[in-house]
Amino acid sequence: MEGLGVLEEMGELTRRGEAFALATVVWRQGPSSSQPGSRAIITAAGELHGWIGGACAEPVVIREAQQVMADGTARLLLLGTPEQFGGGVPDGMTVVPISCQSEGALEVYIEPVLPAPHLVIVGDSPMTRTLASLARALGWRTDLVRGPDFTAEAADGRSMVVVATQGHGDEEALEAATAARPAYLGLVGSRRRGATVLGYLADRGVPQDQLDRVRVPAGLDLGPTTHQEIAVAILAELVQLRASGALAPARSGVPAAEPAKDPVCGMAVAAGSSRPVRYEGTDYYFCCTGCRQAFEQDPDAYVKRETRC
Repeated sequence: MEGLGVLEEMGELTRRGEAFALATVVWRQGPSSSQPGSRAIITAAGELHGWIGGACAEPVVIREAQQVMADGTARLLLLGTPEQFGGGVPDGMTVVPISCQSEGALEVYIEPVLPAPHLVIVGDSPMTRTLASLARALGWRTDLVRGPDFTAEAADGRSMVVVATQGHGDEEALEAATAARPAYLGLVGSRRRGATVLGYLADRGVPQDQLDRVRVPAGLDLGPTTHQEIAVAILAELVQLRASGALAPARSGVPAAEPAKDPVCGMAVAAGSSRPVRYEGTDYYFCCTGCRQAFEQDPDAYVKRETRC
């Protein structure tokens, strides 16, 4: 995948609401298999789509990209041996030593592309319409769903769900919402009404750990107020929780495997990215053929070095 294919994949991931990182080569020192402008997408599961360089660069870029997504902050990497850069590395850049036989070097900019917050509002009233309008003004992906039309498939683990059916099927809507296990689940209503609804669902066998996550009343507690102010109070609570990191989006897909370490050069290598060499019951992975050949000629020398480290 390259060129327009990378851009098309970015669009598809964005439509699906999945987090990813975009890595772009901004400088290279030959010999290197990549070129300035080469791009790759790294998913939250650690999959790389595109081209950013060979076996030495890819594991490092994947590892750093996952950290960028976790932090939500872009970073600029210089990949090579420290001697190649000397003391001329600007502040704020991250130097990652890599040991490739090609002796090339790369400068890679990695930026996070995080999905817009997804808010599902269940109910049809002036308050729900006001809340939807306010959330959309923030750029949030917002779905306004009538109570009878709401199902668990309308949300996922990264969604925020506000049930505001005002006594018209509260129990059914909240039960469906708990099944989606959203990042946030709130019920608009009094504490007394909330206790009744939660008690009913407990009797129906909804797990207590799911019911404990329901916020009643949803939003900052302002006491008796207008429907406009209720909408503002709910949105304020959501913004507050997101800013504190309490609603960090769940990663999708299969978690990436821990990288292996090349016993010869010390490079981080994606386990399973190449055929391993099994020695004394352990699989060893390598960044390149040269490291593999060196290990095969004298495995004890490298295994003992790893043990000492």
